[in-house]
Amino acid sequence: MAAIVPAVCKATAAVIFLHGLGDTGHGWAQALAAIRTPHVKYICPHAPVMPVTLNMGMAMPSWFDIIGLRLDEEEDERGIKRAAESIRALIQQEEKSGIPSHRIVLGGFSQGGALSLYSALTERRTLAGVVALSCWLPLSNSLSQPLMGCNKDMPVLQCHGEADPVVPPILGSLAVEKLKAMLNPSNITFKTYPGIPHSACPEEMMDIKEFIEKLLPPIHH
Repeated sequence: MAAIVPAVCKATAAVIFLHGLGDTGHGWAQALAAIRTPHVKYICPHAPVMPVTLNMGMAMPSWFDIIGLRLDEEEDERGIKRAAESIRALIQQEEKSGIPSHRIVLGGFSQGGALSLYSALTERRTLAGVVALSCWLPLSNSLSQPLMGCNKDMPVLQCHGEADPVVPPILGSLAVEKLKAMLNPSNITFKTYPGIPHSACPEEMMDIKEFIEKLLPPIHH
């Protein structure tokens, strides 16, 4: 299930936004409702509950298992790929409801941001772009450089708080370097926010609003 902010008029575009570890889609649905664009539908799915190694095996909402957040840490490859498949199913669902994939922005915060990047980079359909907040790029060594196919010119907005103690900003910078090697580098924007911990700030939300409005303009008939 998902928390959904419906469009004010007929939806001609969608944002699929993935929450972070231990969270649900509700908080982000509220945050996105505050910066909504009238013709865009915002879908904030809830991750399944599973044991997470990083949190001593406690069960919580999580898109995949996180073993640790060090650079050389082992990753839950099967879990990440399975989660990316579930995101693909959501994109397909929107296509069936009449919103083409090139009018869909994928986004997420922290673990959700990591999954949105991985899903977009392995997606065979054209996407409008990606908003990746306070995150890293999972399975980065398995991704081909440069990216072939329909998403090589995909715009990406990556944001990170400079005082993030949870996902160190260096992981965000490394993700951006990898993205620039895979995609058209002129379409990659990396914004950092001084003094901001592992959370979003009003300035960042306005940057996201602007980015989404630029990628998903209204369709005039």
